[in-house]
Amino acid sequence: MNYERPQFFHLMQYARAAEGDVVDMVSGDPDWEPPTALRDGLREYADAEPDEFQYPPSEGLVELREEIAARRNVDPGRIVVTNGTGEANYLAMAAALDRNAGSEVLLADPVYPYYPGKTELLGGDTTLVPTERDGSIDPDRFREAASEDTALVLVNTPNNPTGAVYSRETMRDLADLAAEVDATLVSDEVYDHFDFTGGFESALTLDSDRVIVTSGFSKSMAITGFRVGYAVLPEQFVGGAKTRHMLVNVATSRPPQVAVLRALRGTEPEYYERVRSMLRDRVSTFTDALDVADAEYTTPDGAFYVLARFDGFPGTMANAKRLVDGAGVAGMPGETFGSARAEWFRFALVTPRVEEAATRLADYFS
Repeated sequence: MNYERPQFFHLMQYARAAEGDVVDMVSGDPDWEPPTALRDGLREYADAEPDEFQYPPSEGLVELREEIAARRNVDPGRIVVTNGTGEANYLAMAAALDRNAGSEVLLADPVYPYYPGKTELLGGDTTLVPTERDGSIDPDRFREAASEDTALVLVNTPNNPTGAVYSRETMRDLADLAAEVDATLVSDEVYDHFDFTGGFESALTLDSDRVIVTSGFSKSMAITGFRVGYAVLPEQFVGGAKTRHMLVNVATSRPPQVAVLRALRGTEPEYYERVRSMLRDRVSTFTDALDVADAEYTTPDGAFYVLARFDGFPGTMANAKRLVDGAGVAGMPGETFGSARAEWFRFALVTPRVEEAATRLADYFS
């Protein structure tokens, strides 16, 4: 089986090699400070006893799993701490496909490209289901796409790349669909701290034995390099997920787990609100400039991405490179995210240069 190098890396390399200055809006790497308590936790860990430098429990530090469980209102035994949310999604998808209840995976279009990639890696078959204009999901479309071969329904809320936040009613309908076709619903909630509506509810509130929730701290604590995520699994999936996790990773690195635990215990809610406020300002600044450029765009309800469409300038990789060379702005081409937004570009607002990038785009297209 041949796997293509992710297009994110291809475009980032192109932007780095460009002759002029380029504002990087390709990848979702937060540019703000992590919680102070996280840095304190790392400093304290450096002076720990030698036994604290050895293997942690494979499924994650007990105290960290207990802390996550208390916040999620679940039993700690349902939690596996993973090497980022990416591995949590891999374990969740594998759990669904390992049931031998089919090989079809239903994904929302536009789609985060790693989901189809993992589907292929696990031997599944991807079916893309178009979303609405605002990025919301119509569960009836998923019901029409489902078949007796459907094993997994996977959604991401708040969503990358559309910024949509799915309602609890939508998630309930998807969970009901999963039950109807003997499938599993996986909800990737890694952007849960970036809900601008105040209406986000975790799929864990559905209290269903067919729902797996994945999340992590890469985005919420601005620590994408730490790779600490987790999966909350129904009891019947826990054993298999632990085994696969142990065989692939042995365990998740101990120092970042210690630091995340300290940050969870020592970070006030104001930290997250300050970040959300900053992101709201960035969205406003960026979309104001898109108005000047006469572009069509989505205003996100969550996460930190904006999709934009420029008339006569489709979202191809070739045009993304033209933006790098001509405008000095690097954004992801919409064709990378499936077929539903192939005319669009996705811009990650995780740079202090959002206003500069917006001005450059307005100048380029006006």
